[in-house]
Amino acid sequence: MPVGFLELPSLNALRVFEVVARHLNFRLAAEEIGVTQAAVAQQVRGLEATLQVRLFERLPRGLGLTDAGRAYSNSVRSALAMIDDATRSLRPAALHLTVSVTPTFASKWLIPRLGQLAELHPGIDLRVLATDRLSHFHTDGVDLAVRYGRPPFGPGLETLLLMEQPIVAVVSPRLLNENGPPETFAALQRYVALHDAHDFWPSFCATAFPGHPPAAARSVRFNQTSLAIEAAVGGQGIALASYAFVCDDIVAGRLALALPQQLQLDKAFYLVWPRKGRPHPTLQAVIDWLQTEAVDRKPTA
Repeated sequence: MPVGFLELPSLNALRVFEVVARHLNFRLAAEEIGVTQAAVAQQVRGLEATLQVRLFERLPRGLGLTDAGRAYSNSVRSALAMIDDATRSLRPAALHLTVSVTPTFASKWLIPRLGQLAELHPGIDLRVLATDRLSHFHTDGVDLAVRYGRPPFGPGLETLLLMEQPIVAVVSPRLLNENGPPETFAALQRYVALHDAHDFWPSFCATAFPGHPPAAARSVRFNQTSLAIEAAVGGQGIALASYAFVCDDIVAGRLALALPQQLQLDKAFYLVWPRKGRPHPTLQAVIDWLQTEAVDRKPTA
């Protein structure tokens, strides 16, 4: 090594240090990087030994940066950002991206719109992982997920509201003409209530028909919302579903709103992805496209 040059720490050690300095927590840093806490702690100890400088204060509840660690973290973060920018400009970005969604979200909302994404971004190889199981970003190779619920969804994750979820009652136009509008609770009994795993019927009936029993006398139960929707399209009864999942069927005339009431929930659909500084351009492009497609359209009777 030429005289006057210091032995530089490894790039991996600097990356681990930047993440730990951001979270001030070994566990959260380990979850973001996808390694064990022990591996993160070992990298930090090795970096401090190489530099012969203490970077962190070990506190009873987490970590704190020393003055040297705080100054070093700012410089390392800037340096890593410069390396990232230089690498992105030098090497073509990988254009494949895996998005995790539920089967119903995939079949009733995402898949009908994928052609538009292909036209807008023909170079993006989008891989759809449709499962009811909660996918893990690191072990399942997932880049982006659509999660239903309320944030936060976990440490080290970015969260962005995709769309609210008003629940509406839908029925096939043919069945609606045969049985008549279910404008009263008695009229509702002429229909089969199509249930899914969410079981929105008790809450919906309490909203639409206060003071009456929670559900229609006859019912059929499905384990997925998409099956209940398809049963409604087939004239089997009334289904309750997110307006986002049935709006295309309503526009196409396959379904109609059975009632004007809708059930407002305190949960919604969110985009979730690992926090790793700025999103990759491919990830950002898909996020922007999903947000554009999810522009709210209000249910109309």
